[in-house]
Amino acid sequence: MIPKSQIVDLPVYEPGKPIDEVKRELGLDEVIKLASNENPFGYSNHVREALISQLEHLPIYPDGASMELRGILASFLGVDGDQIIFGNGSDEVVMLISRAYLQPGTNAIMASPTFSVYKTNAAIEGAEAIEVPCIDGAHDLDAMLAQINDKTRVVWVCNPNNPTGKMIPEAELVKFLDQVPSHVLVALDEAYSEYVTDPAYPDAIALLKKYRNLITLRTFSKIYGLAALRVGYGIADQEIVDKLNRVREPFNLNHLGQTAATAALSDQKFVQDCRALNEAGRNQVYAGLDEIGVKYYPSETNFVYIMPEANPREIFNEMMKLGVIIRAFPQAIRVTIGSKEQNEKMLTALGTVLGRTVQ
Repeated sequence: MIPKSQIVDLPVYEPGKPIDEVKRELGLDEVIKLASNENPFGYSNHVREALISQLEHLPIYPDGASMELRGILASFLGVDGDQIIFGNGSDEVVMLISRAYLQPGTNAIMASPTFSVYKTNAAIEGAEAIEVPCIDGAHDLDAMLAQINDKTRVVWVCNPNNPTGKMIPEAELVKFLDQVPSHVLVALDEAYSEYVTDPAYPDAIALLKKYRNLITLRTFSKIYGLAALRVGYGIADQEIVDKLNRVREPFNLNHLGQTAATAALSDQKFVQDCRALNEAGRNQVYAGLDEIGVKYYPSETNFVYIMPEANPREIFNEMMKLGVIIRAFPQAIRVTIGSKEQNEKMLTALGTVLGRTVQ
């Protein structure tokens, strides 16, 4: 059996370690997971009630067009229903964009570091991935523009950026979009948009009216707390959505996911409460990191990118022994904002591992 040559050495995506596995391996009674940017405050009670009423539908295929969710989401966003493409998480929308627009001899441009799935999907399609280093954790949009050529098909812009948490203000994004050639698709990944509190954050839905080569991606996995049900979506010009639907698998969005997302949209108070709790948690984490004396980037998300002087992988291993699961990168660690108690435990563990005391 001979696979595609470009996938043979691809790294396998490494999800955050499951809590039960860590408990079992290390013999710990209590473990918290702050590695995958999940919502520590759960999900709306509207979702619980809606799901219970739908269990009888399990033997039946879901609505392949997600018509009920499509209509409610379109109304909520103020767009036409045919401007929306749904995915099994926004990860699948990334895959659909890559499948539809990339092939050998083309390239995709992205920041570094950023969400690793962009590069992986380019490689799967045999396209070149051009990585442009961030400046202090932020996209270098001018340098990304300079890399665009006649082979460029997609430019990935993660806003706020995962894993650094940095945000691109609207003025900078508009200046960038004005200079991107019309044949290049700009994929604006806004998975963490609901956490942003900076008023300079772009209104991507409004920008779609001017830039027909723009698609914005969002998800119900983060602030809505529906990560297990995998509901993501993209909003774009109908012509782009039509192309993505041509490479989309049938029934890619399951019935319970559609039901849960529909119910979640009806409870915006839950979203507002989570945003406020997350902001308070970020400030708590900032204060603790300042006390420890470790460098980090201020974030507009539900995670913080921390740059300790010690080896990130060693910090990951030592913190796991203390019952705290985080994410390690080559030059940094990333911690999800948790509840007040989870943040306290994380900061205490990090201080212990770095040999510094947190009051």
